[in-house]
Order: sequence, then C-alpha cells, then structure tokens
Amino acid sequence: MSRIRGKDTVPELKVRSLIHNLGYRYRLHSKKLPGKPDLVFPGRRKVIFVHGCFWHAHSGCPKGQPPKSNLDFWLDKLETNKKRDAQAVRNLRSGGWQVLTVWQCQIKDVESMTKRIVKFLES
Repeated sequence: MSRIRGKDTVPELKVRSLIHNLGYRYRLHSKKLPGKPDLVFPGRRKVIFVHGCFWHAHSGCPKGQPPKSNLDFWLDKLETNKKRDAQAVRNLRSGGWQVLTVWQCQIKDVESMTKRIVKFLES
C-alpha cells in the first residue's frame, strides 16, 4: 500500500485538466481545509474531491467492492475512509464551503461530468 498515491492520481489529473481547459483556476490540496480537498476555488468558496471508487467505497459501483481476501481488514479500512470523508464534508459545509465529489467511474462520461462541474462552479 506504500505505492498508493494520495495526490496526482490519474482520475484527479483528468479532472484537473478538464477544469483548466474550461478556464477555471484553482489551488491544490489545501492543508488549511478539512480533508485537504483535491481542488480548491478560494474566491468561490467551493471545493472538489476526486474519489477513487475502491478507496472510498463508492456504493453501487462495481469498482467500489472490497476484495474477497482479508475482508475484516478491508471493511474496517474502507468504512474508516467513508467516515473521514463524511466528517470532512460536514466541516467544510459548516465553514461556508460548497462541496462536490467526483467519482472515478463518473470521469468516463466527459460531457456529463463537464456539465456537472460547470453547473457547480457557476451556481
């Protein structure tokens, strides 16, 4: 697990590229904010998290299923990740920030994702 990256993942780079091409500028991984959001738009008080379906246990997604071996470890780990994510979102929202979560499986539909991101950033 030491080779698993927390920053600059392939899904994150795709989302960052798309947003940059749309003309929006952002900050990366602000340590001052709860959960260290992947993309921060300080002037708009908006943040975007880019979550991998496996690591954040995306419900209803085939990639979000735990492995069959060492199940106790993985269920505990993935549940802890989900709780930490939810707490970070609550803390951000209580601080006046708007939060959008983009899942790895949603990145394939670029048109839909683009509309969703633009709607979020322009609202």
